[in-house]
Amino acid sequence: MSEGSGGDPMNDDRYTVISADCHAGADLLDYRPYLDRRHHDDFDVWAATYVNPYEDLLADAADRNWNSERRLAELEADGIVAEVIFPNTIPPFFPSGSLMAPPPTAEDFRRRWAGLRAHNRWLADFCAAAPGRRAGVFQILLGDVEEAVKEIRWAASAGLKGGLMLPGTPPGSGLPELHSPVYDPIWAACAELGLPVNHHAGSASPPLGEEPAARAVFMVETTWFSHRALWHLVFGGAFRRHPELRLVLTEQGSGWIPGVLGMLDYYHGRLVAASKADTAEARFGTGLAAGMGAPPSQVWRENCFVGASFMRPHEVPLRDRIGVDKIMWGSDYPHDEGTHPYTREALRFAYAGVAREELAAMLGGNAARVYGFDLALLDPIAAKAGPTVTEVAEPLPKPPADATSPVFARGASLRVW
Repeated sequence: MSEGSGGDPMNDDRYTVISADCHAGADLLDYRPYLDRRHHDDFDVWAATYVNPYEDLLADAADRNWNSERRLAELEADGIVAEVIFPNTIPPFFPSGSLMAPPPTAEDFRRRWAGLRAHNRWLADFCAAAPGRRAGVFQILLGDVEEAVKEIRWAASAGLKGGLMLPGTPPGSGLPELHSPVYDPIWAACAELGLPVNHHAGSASPPLGEEPAARAVFMVETTWFSHRALWHLVFGGAFRRHPELRLVLTEQGSGWIPGVLGMLDYYHGRLVAASKADTAEARFGTGLAAGMGAPPSQVWRENCFVGASFMRPHEVPLRDRIGVDKIMWGSDYPHDEGTHPYTREALRFAYAGVAREELAAMLGGNAARVYGFDLALLDPIAAKAGPTVTEVAEPLPKPPADATSPVFARGASLRVW
């Protein structure tokens, strides 16, 4: 591991890179053995007529999602030695990828649960195929909290160290909002078991349609809808009631965090004023101080992290305000917007000039701490595969001509969330 990370000093010339944002899933029919037998007939009927809506899951490169050896080789060639794995392919009985699927109907709910359980069990085996190299993020549905807690406990026993994938509660979902105490058993189980709660972009957006304008609106709004989990859990008091709870916000950018924390602190101060006469907003804050606990920026420092997928150059100067110990870089492999196969170039483009100790933390040390990776295992691999300190320190004058990751995009500094 690189200097300052507590790793092998023989590896001081390379960084140990852990991607805090990758995606995987089984090929459609390969989920069948992971379903309870009582669902096999339904699955056969569903699979026979299902049409996959995603071109990238039909292309030759689709097997990056489930081909363990190919995946290890490509990530290692790109300088990455371990990964946190979010879902990607279509689980049984879902109309689309689970991150962005509309809420299930009452009729579909049990079948959707069966599909997610199948994915979780496939994922446990997929992670076990590369010991110490993968932290799988398991899935639940929020419509049955008792079943969710059972799945959390199973996932912990199965070694899925990536923690919980928190679904969103978009407008129109019919679910209680995330600030509701109805979800306390979920937060309690994750806190008790030391499992992070992950909230990924795209998983909280309401359906907008398929028109060109709707797709554009989705691109503009999707990260904002994902950010909502932060203020829902903060103002809802989840961290006061469960101080060991950890929240990770992934692939939502990171440059928005200082401004939003300032705004949340402002509202916190106005809402919990000593008397209703002190501020115009205080009449809305009755009971808030006792219920939520510490101010939002303190909760961020104590309980929250950001999965900073393909962190952009304009976000890097904000790292001290975000917290260098809070930032976990991610490649978003195998997505087109990810940094593969130009991860080294992406790191140079964003991080040239950043102090080595800080970069070691953001590229791997923080993720190792949050997700339980063993650096003693990973450092020797990184000693051969990791990007060198010297090459990352060299500014990249021009992005690769065929690079598709937003890390290289012009105008990205104009984003406001």
